[in-house]
Amino acid sequence: MDNKQEQHTILWNSFKRGDWEAYTSLYHAYYRLLNNYGYKFTKDVKLIEDAIHDLFVTLWANRDNLGNPISVKNYLYKSIRNILFRKIKTESRFFNLQDNDESIPFEVSHDHQLILNEEERIIQQTIKDVLHKLPARQQEIVFLRFYDGLSYEEIADIMCIHVSSAYKLLYKALDNLQQSLACLSVGVIEILLKILHEDSAYSKISVAKLPSTSLVHYSQALMQG
Repeated sequence: MDNKQEQHTILWNSFKRGDWEAYTSLYHAYYRLLNNYGYKFTKDVKLIEDAIHDLFVTLWANRDNLGNPISVKNYLYKSIRNILFRKIKTESRFFNLQDNDESIPFEVSHDHQLILNEEERIIQQTIKDVLHKLPARQQEIVFLRFYDGLSYEEIADIMCIHVSSAYKLLYKALDNLQQSLACLSVGVIEILLKILHEDSAYSKISVAKLPSTSLVHYSQALMQG
């Protein structure tokens, strides 16, 4: 357990005992993350804000009955996901939305990523384009694994699937990406995804983190592919 996760666990336990300051600290610590995660499912900002509001109101109201999750972040991600799915399905009841997770859209984006040069912009845009062609659940697992850096166990918990299924789903997503980016190996695609989603601070892409083959080679190969 890292320091931040440990701090959030302490806040969680304090909030459960009725500490309002700990409760609001958790809200401020996770509001942006939950908003960003929710925005991958729907562009309806009000719907996302309502879902986050509902989540935290429910948490406070039921604090005496809450357990002690191994990961507060995981618990909140899973909770907001479930609330959003219910709201999206309710709002879409007149549009024949199927009653399963596969019918809920998910879109990975890099809107906040800082770009160093044109070649890196090409790589980023190409990755973004092929990601958008993946099924929603494959996009989601790529986001959770490479953007949020979650473990397979954490991903399985959030997406309500078995750990083995999480492995298979990510493998399928990477395999589909590799087919779309035939000029790159799966290993290189994983490296690029980690760079593009490096951390929540959206730090600049570091050319030094790429394999020895030049960035120019990758950008040219992507353009030709």
